[in-house]
Amino acid sequence: MSAGQGRVVVITGGTRGIGLGLARELLARDCRVVICGRSEAAVTKALGELDAGIKATGIPADVTSRESVQALWDHAVATYGHVDIWINNAGISAPRRPLTEVSQDTVASVVATNLFGATNGSVVAMAGLQQQAAGGWIWNMEGFGSTGQVQPGMAAYGASKRAVTYLTETLVKEAKDTNVKVGFLSPGIVATDLLMDDYDGQPEAMEKAKKIFNILGDRVETVTPYLADGVLAATKSGSRVAWLTKAKAMGRFATAGFKKRDIFAEGAA
Repeated sequence: MSAGQGRVVVITGGTRGIGLGLARELLARDCRVVICGRSEAAVTKALGELDAGIKATGIPADVTSRESVQALWDHAVATYGHVDIWINNAGISAPRRPLTEVSQDTVASVVATNLFGATNGSVVAMAGLQQQAAGGWIWNMEGFGSTGQVQPGMAAYGASKRAVTYLTETLVKEAKDTNVKVGFLSPGIVATDLLMDDYDGQPEAMEKAKKIFNILGDRVETVTPYLADGVLAATKSGSRVAWLTKAKAMGRFATAGFKKRDIFAEGAA
């Protein structure tokens, strides 16, 4: 019997990057997958890439709108009858610059997508899952700042992700006596458009950052199988599925002089 056993998984921001990679891996594990993206075109393109027929579906959704997120839930239930796992993955970043150089609109967008998006998804999923006899899981995606990392130029993104971790910790406690379990997903440093966008217009800074990224980072196709397996295997609320652990990071630095990696190169592993 396959790991997914036909479970229904909703992934916000599932049209690209880690979200799309998760969708692909969960489909390979016999799950049925529901994705959302910002536009109809993005959803159509992603579903075409997944090429999973009736095992995958999706609609455009704005995670900053609870009404839109509710429509995503309703679509999932209308298509597959229920939801087993809800993954709040949608997120955006901001260029790595001092906070005083980041526009108010950019900060608002980062916080709205990363924090309000996870909040809306959690509220909608919690309500829906509690109404199901079997309950289900909510997973929130962590990022830089979630566990207290601090770096200049990362104020908006890091603060939003630190808040998402607090949100998730609170949900674990609030769901304690319910049929819903809550977990943390921590992918580490992954070569995606989100990472590249951080250095938009800063080629010199990007070249410098690549030295660290090539030690600690990985590609989507390397990380997402591990995350998918962790999500499907978890049994205890409060579980954290983390790819880049402290031990792994220390090991990467220890062997960096012997192993040359380029996670941004085509076909890199």
